[in-house]
Amino acid sequence: MKLHYFPSPEETNSLGTDELRSRFLIGGLFQPGAVTAHYTDLDRMIVGAAVPAGAPLGLPTDRELGTSFFLERREIGILNLGAAGTVRVGGTKYDLGTLDCLYIGLGEKEVSFENGAAGQAQFYFVSTPAHAKHPTAVARRADLKTDPIGDVTKANRRRINKCIHLDGIKSCQLVLGFTEFEPGSIWNTMPPHTHSRRTEVYLYFDVGDQMVVHLMGEPQKTRHLIVRDREAVLSPAWSVHCGVGTSSYRFVWAMGGDNQVFADMDPAPIATLK
Repeated sequence: MKLHYFPSPEETNSLGTDELRSRFLIGGLFQPGAVTAHYTDLDRMIVGAAVPAGAPLGLPTDRELGTSFFLERREIGILNLGAAGTVRVGGTKYDLGTLDCLYIGLGEKEVSFENGAAGQAQFYFVSTPAHAKHPTAVARRADLKTDPIGDVTKANRRRINKCIHLDGIKSCQLVLGFTEFEPGSIWNTMPPHTHSRRTEVYLYFDVGDQMVVHLMGEPQKTRHLIVRDREAVLSPAWSVHCGVGTSSYRFVWAMGGDNQVFADMDPAPIATLK
């Protein structure tokens, strides 16, 4: 499990391209037959992926956790980005189709990932510390009824699909979902915002061979990252997080911190950006 420690805003402003990417961008998450995980100091969030190929895969038990098993003091949200697959939690089997989400609460010791008959499942997960147990639950892609927001003339018409949140699957602090765009729209989270009470991770997917230009940093001292398919951007509380693609794409967003109020944001109006 790789550890990520983040620079201050002042230090970030002095980083070169390669240093900026090494601190804030995670690639290579989806490795066939393996579980890959990164432990961050963003509210101690863990970001990872499981790509089963043959034998089932379990959650890691690395010493960085400081516990005897992964979910001893944690909760986790899992989104399947591939073909149908299965997650086993104790003696219960959960079949997940493409873009189905599974939440597993504190204290579940036995968790494993398996392929389904349809092909290659690819499980993306984000985990946060937890202080109380909430029941394991599934949010099906087919059941998410989300009205579009945004403006076609500003190329940001999109649907924000909330899976783990105050009005959906309950959790201690984890909030997770994914955003998808209508044809011709490519801007996400513009105008941008920060939220000093929570940190966030974006995973861009369905990018294909195109790219996303992700804007980060302080609103008046923005930096940028070139992001490819299935790469994740780690976003501290002081940083904006928005982007534009060279074609259509989706992204998973996940947050952890002091509250779960989705609209708890500090706006960064376009006129103030630099």
